[in-house]
Amino acid sequence: MCGIIGYIGDRSVVPVLLYGLQRLEYRGYDSAGISVLDKDSGRIVVEKKVGKIKDLQEHLWDKKIKGCVGLGHSRWATHGEPTEVNAHPHTSHSGEFAVVHNGIIENFAKLKEELQAKGYQFKSDTDTEVIAHLFEDLYNGDILSTALEVAKRLEGAYAVGVISLKEPDKIIAIKKGSPIVIGLGKGENFLASDIPAVLEYTRDFIILDDGEVAVITKDSVDVYNLNGEKVEKKVLKVDWDTASAEKGGYKHFMQKEIHEQPKTIADTIAGFLSSIDEGLFETLKDTSRLYIIACGTSYHAGLVGKFWIEKFARIPVEVDYASEYRYRDRVIDDKTVVLGISQSGETADTRFALLDAKKEGAKTVALVNVVGSSLARESDYVLYTYCGPEIGVAATKTFTAQLTALLLLSLEAGLRKGSISPQFYQEAHKRLSDIPAKVEKILESEDFIKDLAYKYMNASDFLFLGRNLNYPIALEGALKLKEISYIHAEGYPAGEMKHGPIALIDEKLPVVCIAPRDRFYEKMVSNIQEVKARKGRIITVATDGDSDIKSLSEDTVYIPETEDYLYPILTAIPMQILSYHIASLLGKDVDQPRNLAKTVTVE
Repeated sequence: MCGIIGYIGDRSVVPVLLYGLQRLEYRGYDSAGISVLDKDSGRIVVEKKVGKIKDLQEHLWDKKIKGCVGLGHSRWATHGEPTEVNAHPHTSHSGEFAVVHNGIIENFAKLKEELQAKGYQFKSDTDTEVIAHLFEDLYNGDILSTALEVAKRLEGAYAVGVISLKEPDKIIAIKKGSPIVIGLGKGENFLASDIPAVLEYTRDFIILDDGEVAVITKDSVDVYNLNGEKVEKKVLKVDWDTASAEKGGYKHFMQKEIHEQPKTIADTIAGFLSSIDEGLFETLKDTSRLYIIACGTSYHAGLVGKFWIEKFARIPVEVDYASEYRYRDRVIDDKTVVLGISQSGETADTRFALLDAKKEGAKTVALVNVVGSSLARESDYVLYTYCGPEIGVAATKTFTAQLTALLLLSLEAGLRKGSISPQFYQEAHKRLSDIPAKVEKILESEDFIKDLAYKYMNASDFLFLGRNLNYPIALEGALKLKEISYIHAEGYPAGEMKHGPIALIDEKLPVVCIAPRDRFYEKMVSNIQEVKARKGRIITVATDGDSDIKSLSEDTVYIPETEDYLYPILTAIPMQILSYHIASLLGKDVDQPRNLAKTVTVE
């Protein structure tokens, strides 16, 4: 959600800022801008445009901005419409401070009123402009102590970057709730909201924690807590490079990431136990209740995880949207465990809900894809997926890796508790190790699924049906189609069809039925016959060789046979491919769908 890039060093800053903004495009945005300490004019030059980064780049083409210190920002509107005036960076009344900001300042209205009473004039509708004026109002000759005072005045979740004519050899960063990293170079340093923005220049990073302020010069980075005490920070070395963030010959990042799933599933299996604190399994032995909280696709992974954890580890599980869990009356004691799932580890609703539960005495577990992310650092225990960066906004490889990690957790906890035998544990691992090859087999059907996409791309509505473990996959299939093609879609448990959704079915409605040969197969066949009787257009995901179900369906996508409990990892793949090709054929911006962002760092 929004993107920050900053640079201080000896390079010409404008190309560095534009490159960083391009690397952050996957986060979602509606406008972009830069601010530079211009050597020729001796002032802060600000240039902004509504639209894509390329629009800003074209706007800057004939601008002669010379400087080695600057900030860039891509904005996703929260306060105020997407306009050039509301785009970041924002400057103070005198023009001596420029600010970029991710997040929401919850008390901005009160601060704005106070500043207006002092004569400060506001040009934008944003909460961010308050920060720029506040820096000017509180400046006391030292930008660090000023930043500490500003941070104490701000309420909400935010990541802030500041440059100033008062102290032009510094960039200030403030972090509370929204992610921000500092890239370390030689004779230069970088500020960014995400690592890929500056990975071209460095692999060494400092991750700021909540309540920390950094003073960045070309030769040093000093970090302080809000009491002004210096904080020693570890340097994180990143072992993946920008090549992993390129499309690799695929039309879109999403397509590339769909095809990476055999590897990411295998890597998650291989790396699962390598970084887990053994105390997690002791905690799970004693827990009386496990809550899984997440948003979007991660929530759907949690729903599948509930089935596995209850089946194999025999622990009662509730799954809740993090945004709902945070604000309801929770039942928590010292036997409660809360597992938060977030591919980025920065999802605001999940983070804050997990922190609230931790304060109330729950043990907390994070399932994330990003090492060093806020959720990972704030939780008692961490589970990692091993996917590398996922650039497409619509989650694909991180979803199946989350499923893999949840299954592994269920099996490991079940073995430690004695609720599954060592023999079953070993057999389950063997079956799971076969899954990457089975995913490869499904990917070989991409051209066939693309033909189906062409056939159904003009439908105005879709219905997705599944049972038990595959009900969450129906939800995920509907979400994927909605978020990248903008076609209305609903996912339902097939057994609920007669309780309402059946009224929607007619000869125009495509109905995607997830019906592998598992113990619910006969029930699904009955549901498919009900759809067929009402002339619905049936697309079935079925087990290889199932000719019976093919005779009931208009079209059938086959997946390899596996154990009942493993089917969700396989049935998810055709959902992704179908949605991707429908969106692509419709000419949609698949990697950056409208109104969406990769990482939602505000509530």
